[in-house]
Amino acid sequence: MSKLLGSLPGLALALPFSVLAAEPVTTAATVAAAPAVSSGVAGQLTQLVFGLLLVLGLIFFLAWLLRRVQQAGPAGKGQVIELIGSRALGPRDRLMLVQVGNEQILLGLSPGTITALHVLKEPVQVPSATEKATPEFAQRLLEMLGKDQKDKK
Repeated sequence: MSKLLGSLPGLALALPFSVLAAEPVTTAATVAAAPAVSSGVAGQLTQLVFGLLLVLGLIFFLAWLLRRVQQAGPAGKGQVIELIGSRALGPRDRLMLVQVGNEQILLGLSPGTITALHVLKEPVQVPSATEKATPEFAQRLLEMLGKDQKDKK
């Protein structure tokens, strides 16, 4: 009995190592049933490329989905508050003209605060000439560079 108790701690220590040293037994049936896995460099490269394509596809899908969800949000016509104009006073300070319903409010924005400076009695009419400024600018830039729009075909 003392021999059995004396060898018990040695058996307890040897058991985990014997499990690690045991090799799995494979038969021809299990090898034939398992799919062929290429463990070479070509297989790893193929797996890397497919993984990269999957991640890129997921990124593009999520970007597309985000655009669709943002477009499905409230339309711009249903907005109650509209930004009429903005002017920078300094690197962090701005003046903003906001229209709420039929009222226009001049706001002062600085870091951490928004202050109503003045409520206009009569709404300011905004000229629609800003839409024509971009094509005219492009035309003048082409003229300054010496290129005429007639040259473009």
